Amino acid sequence: MIPAWLAIALVAVLTTTALSSLTPKRGAGWFRRLRRPEWLTFEGLIPLIWITIFICGGWSAYIIWNYAPENQTTWWMMGVYFLLELVTLTYTPVMLTLRRLRVGVVIGATGFAVALALAIWIAPRSIPALLLLLPYLLWSPVGTYVTWVMMGLNPADA
Repeated sequence: MIPAWLAIALVAVLTTTALSSLTPKRGAGWFRRLRRPEWLTFEGLIPLIWITIFICGGWSAYIIWNYAPENQTTWWMMGVYFLLELVTLTYTPVMLTLRRLRVGVVIGATGFAVALALAIWIAPRSIPALLLLLPYLLWSPVGTYVTWVMMGLNPADA
């Protein structure tokens, strides 16, 4: 049988690969041409930030899985972790396909809401799993806010 940590990592990598293949090349060019806030000096770090967040999320899921692996509630929680990954990973391909920053704001806010609900749900089971969701809960509003500010700087692309 495949270890839980490997299954969680495989699902994350396969989902990321599948959804990133949907990102349109022309959309990436559109996004690069958009105006950004002057204070956005850390844009180069964003991929590293998200990699860290995904690792923390996977580790959180692993902790919850090991808490009660045979429990039906645990399976539902794994479904919510997967939903969170799907929502988060749809930000880029959907926003770049539609070329609408507003879509990114909605997806970002949805990801935060899913993460917050998941955090509340897992808190009684594992504080370490909850703490590992904190990077998502702290960063997601920042990324969503950056996209929202970009709407004002690029009204034709809002």
